[in-house]
Order: sequence, then structure tokens, then C-alpha cells
Amino acid sequence: MSLRIRKEDQIMVIAGKEKGKTGKVMRVQPDKGKVFVEKVNMVKRHQKPTAKYKQGGIIEKEGPIAISNVMLLCAKCKGPVRTGVKADGDKRVRVCKKCGEVLDK
Repeated sequence: MSLRIRKEDQIMVIAGKEKGKTGKVMRVQPDKGKVFVEKVNMVKRHQKPTAKYKQGGIIEKEGPIAISNVMLLCAKCKGPVRTGVKADGDKRVRVCKKCGEVLDK
């Protein structure tokens, strides 16, 4: 399954309780259709002490958001946009449908 959202992308949440929030994608789960966004959809988890969390207790971390509830942000348009794919030589790149700006670095 090909996804239009990738790790390190700037996105905006367009539906749900976190609607309107923006952030950077930390992780993508293509098989489940979910993304994890920095400081968005924070959930509390009861954690046993481990090597990573020596103290244990209740920790806050990012929860998954359905990929259908987020849209990519275009730096030029300054807002959420739909994306398309265009051939750039022998590579395929994502482009903004509003302004035609190439979204891949």
C-alpha cells in the first residue's frame, strides 16, 4: 500500500478531537493505516520500570492517528493540501495540487 504521508513530513490533523493541530510525523504504520505525530494525540500509559523508563509510573506518549484524518502541509501554500505524483526525470516526486510545488526534499 502506497502512502502519501511519510516520516518527517509536516502535517495537519483535519478530523477528530485533535482537529487543527499541526506537527511532524514521527512514525508511520502502513499496514494499519496509522501515523504518530509529535505532541498530538497524547495518551497516558501505565509503565513498569524498564531499562528505558527506570522510574516507571504513568507516562505520556503519542498515540496513533488514522492516516485519513491528516493532510500534508505545503510550505508555499501555508495550509493542508492534496498531493499528486509527477515524474521528475527517473524519480517520482510528490507535488502540491494547489501550487504545483514539489513536496519531496
